[in-house]
Amino acid sequence: MATPRVSAGVVALHGDAVAMVRTTYKDYWDVPGGYVEPGESPESACRREVREELGIDAGRLVFASVDWAPNKGEGDKMLFLFAAPDIGPAELAAAHFDDGEIAEARFIPLAEIGDYTIPRLSRRLRATAEAISAGSAVYLEHGVSAASRAS
Repeated sequence: MATPRVSAGVVALHGDAVAMVRTTYKDYWDVPGGYVEPGESPESACRREVREELGIDAGRLVFASVDWAPNKGEGDKMLFLFAAPDIGPAELAAAHFDDGEIAEARFIPLAEIGDYTIPRLSRRLRATAEAISAGSAVYLEHGVSAASRAS
């Protein structure tokens, strides 16, 4: 029976940019979020992580994508992303980084995310942003949708 690690995060869009954080423990930018704790739902974990990392409330959350993304070093992983339409520039400006895990948060243009983060996350964010813009959700494998894998 599969026992994947599960994480959850937010995709907050502002125009053609996505909210990202520069952590103090990774060498690339990420979205606000983190691992789901035992007995916790992905949505609850997402809310908790946003509160812990940014010191703000996530507001409305809408399921946007799940990515099956096994990793050699971490095993099987499922990554849930939720659209966070209530997080905009004012909310991000009000963020405070009390736990020391986050050094900076800002909106980064989707066209430039490849310069800030790793390829699998870049693919995941682009596909998720596309689904959010279309008013839908998407299932991904390593950041690639079934439609893209078929072509």
